[in-house]
Amino acid sequence: MTGLVLAGGGHSHALVLRRWAMQPNKRPSELITLVSRTSSALYSGMVPGLIAGVYQRDQAAVDLRDLADQAGVALVVAEITGLDLQNKQLQLHQRPALPYEHLSLNLGAVTPATPAPPPGLVPIKPLEPALAFLAEQDENIGKQADASSPFQVVGSGLAAVETVFALRQRWPRRPLVLRIRHGHLKPVLIRALREASIQILETSELDPIGELKTTPGLICTGSRAPQWLAESGLPCCPNSGRVHTEASLQVIGQPQLFAAGDCAVIEAHPRAPSGVWAVRAAAPLARNLEGFCNGRPLRRWRPQRQALQLLGGFNNGQPTAWAIRGSRLVGPHPLLWLWKRAIDARFMAMFQRSGSMNSAKAMACRGCAAKLPAGPLEGALQQAGIAALGTDPEDAAVLPLNAAAGTNAVLQSVDGFPALVSDPWLNGRLTAIHACSDLWACGARVLAAQAVVTLPQTTESTQETLLAQTLAGIRSALNPQGAQLIGGHTLEARDGLTQPPLSRAVQVVLSVSGQAHEKFWPKAGLQAGDRLLLSRPLGTGVLFAAAMTGAAPAPDLDLALEQMSTSQHVLLEGLLELQTEHPNAIHAATDITGFGLLGHLGEMLRNPSLNVVINGPEVPALTGALSLLAKGYASSLAPANRRAWGWLDNGSVNLQLAGIDPGSKQHQALLELLVDPQTCGPLLISVQADIAHQLTSQPQSPWTDIGSVEKL
Repeated sequence: MTGLVLAGGGHSHALVLRRWAMQPNKRPSELITLVSRTSSALYSGMVPGLIAGVYQRDQAAVDLRDLADQAGVALVVAEITGLDLQNKQLQLHQRPALPYEHLSLNLGAVTPATPAPPPGLVPIKPLEPALAFLAEQDENIGKQADASSPFQVVGSGLAAVETVFALRQRWPRRPLVLRIRHGHLKPVLIRALREASIQILETSELDPIGELKTTPGLICTGSRAPQWLAESGLPCCPNSGRVHTEASLQVIGQPQLFAAGDCAVIEAHPRAPSGVWAVRAAAPLARNLEGFCNGRPLRRWRPQRQALQLLGGFNNGQPTAWAIRGSRLVGPHPLLWLWKRAIDARFMAMFQRSGSMNSAKAMACRGCAAKLPAGPLEGALQQAGIAALGTDPEDAAVLPLNAAAGTNAVLQSVDGFPALVSDPWLNGRLTAIHACSDLWACGARVLAAQAVVTLPQTTESTQETLLAQTLAGIRSALNPQGAQLIGGHTLEARDGLTQPPLSRAVQVVLSVSGQAHEKFWPKAGLQAGDRLLLSRPLGTGVLFAAAMTGAAPAPDLDLALEQMSTSQHVLLEGLLELQTEHPNAIHAATDITGFGLLGHLGEMLRNPSLNVVINGPEVPALTGALSLLAKGYASSLAPANRRAWGWLDNGSVNLQLAGIDPGSKQHQALLELLVDPQTCGPLLISVQADIAHQLTSQPQSPWTDIGSVEKL
């Protein structure tokens, strides 16, 4: 996006972000955006240990989302597909292109494979698919399907050797084959491989895969930069595809572009791709990015000619390592492994938050957790003479037209919140899904929307980009429903207190309109004997509250965002089809948002002759949510929402614990989950028992039966 874009979450960029997190005065003042395929980046030095089972994934991963937050940098999680040099745009998969003013490339590399590798042979890079492939192999071994079948590693370099040693530790008894080219390995390594019962097969230059084409395995035949770099017209090495740069790390002929790491090479000082060079390039890259953005002279960098490499391995199940510098090789020796492990631990420790950074625990939450608490809201409505909007709320209002209120009614709702994420496209999408949910909860299809977007005070080009990305995100949620964005309004903030990144200052409010399909679904339609069904897990409030302190694991946030960005209009269509067959199938419905499950359930309980029974253990929670709640993390809106626990005290809601010890941490976490504010939360419907069974018994049903409605 306009400003500085960091393309790729490699080691160089991770260290640049760390520098800006630790020294924010050095960060360029313009909007900075990191674009990465994933929200976390694996440290290459620990990947063999990860394959071997020495490390868990979270020990070897840098949390880019948390790091970007600390550095005041926006994060866009998307696959980069190309570069438009003429229009200065970074092209993304299924996303609008991001314009840039300055661009830095730190993309890593991919494994070059044959044009059509045989099935079952997976490139080691990118790492995520390769690790998933190994996990599948573990499952097959667990089923005894492949316990004695061979597994091969194809490659003659140190990466292939390190990988096959790691696999021997992972699978102590499985036959392993390393396919190498003749004369490419030192005798000491060949001897160590054979001692580890790893079969070595030599193959020709023309056929690196060899005869075992049906044997599953990993391809470790070197690396090359992503193909789209050369296709964009950048000066690239014909063999490796690496971008040629000046000693300043500026791309040759493209002074506004910088590149470092495995995807680039200094033309005057060529070095083999290595994590060592990527790490050491971080400091000169950061200095020159800062200098370029601020109009200062750039500095040249000449990396040392050779670097020491530590090659990890295993001997009779015990870790060991070799030290390699140029053509010299020392080892193996356990002390070299301890040295390597200490270096890796020191590198990862740089990305851990310090105690002072955890002061964010008291920060106010964003998203729907930023709404006004129920108490002052109801008081204000009372003073304004419209108390019924609080005491008899509906998710959407029927417009005062001539059509009957309950039949084909035209409905309208409005919703919005401060930016929950720093990606303006994703934030626009989340806001639209959240706003549309009010209409879905009434049984209405969304027809149209209007948006009010408040932008920070900044340059016109940055405002243009922020607005364009936001509107594109909104439309990505509306278009699949057949709904249109028909207009709106823009505002510019006037407080001047915007903290980086600027994309966090974007605020979106949507007014959505739709039409009920025959029958309007009210909130207060509960009937005795009904079952209560929830469409998705709870826990977004606590996850994003914990994320502000770096306490929420990146995979848990990824799963939460995947759920939140998935539109529930498809569920609405299924319910409308059900209603066609059973006209009175849906007795009551709502969506769970800022006031939490218990608060919104209380809005449904207006009949004093009814009460609700909730089966506590059946209430679904997002991965990591209950654990965080048990540790004391909570959204800043949660304390106000706890007044809804009054429903439990007065008997209107009976919470069944079913094996959970009363007063335990598990019990307290469940109570907190019931009042956790949700953004893009689930639908809650009240239906008769046979309809509930029909919905929950469908294959891959999203619906969970969490309780029942009973007559007092």
